[in-house]
Amino acid sequence: MLRKKTAVVATGLALALATAAIAFAYWTNSGSGTGSAATGSDVAITVNQTSSPAGLYPGGPAATLSGNFTNPNSSKVFVHQVTASLVSVDGGSDAGKPACATGDFALSANPATVDAEVDPGTGGAWSGIQVRLLDTSANQDNCKDAVLHISYSSN
Repeated sequence: MLRKKTAVVATGLALALATAAIAFAYWTNSGSGTGSAATGSDVAITVNQTSSPAGLYPGGPAATLSGNFTNPNSSKVFVHQVTASLVSVDGGSDAGKPACATGDFALSANPATVDAEVDPGTGGAWSGIQVRLLDTSANQDNCKDAVLHISYSSN
């Protein structure tokens, strides 16, 4: 009877070891695969003028323009330069005198170099472009109390 019990235990032990060996068995292999990563993009920033030059007169001193940026992106953007362009003039309406036009004004130190990163939101700074009212040989009475419209671009 002892032999029978020993045989049963030995058989159970052999089955347990065989099952354990099967559980720890594995196959080795190699493989390959692919993946990707993508960059985002950005949207244009807005160049703001924060200075308000006033009191320009024919042949008078230039006024300095300055401002900041509105960056709607979620990351910083790099701005190299700000360039100003004269767009239009809202001026006097005396039909007997020459109209006040963008040609009555001049920009200097244009473009302004920034060479800086601008954080998301409104911030950063630019400065240095100057505007003046030229002294022409024509009557410039229609430039009294005129408003010069300027557009800005950055790169």
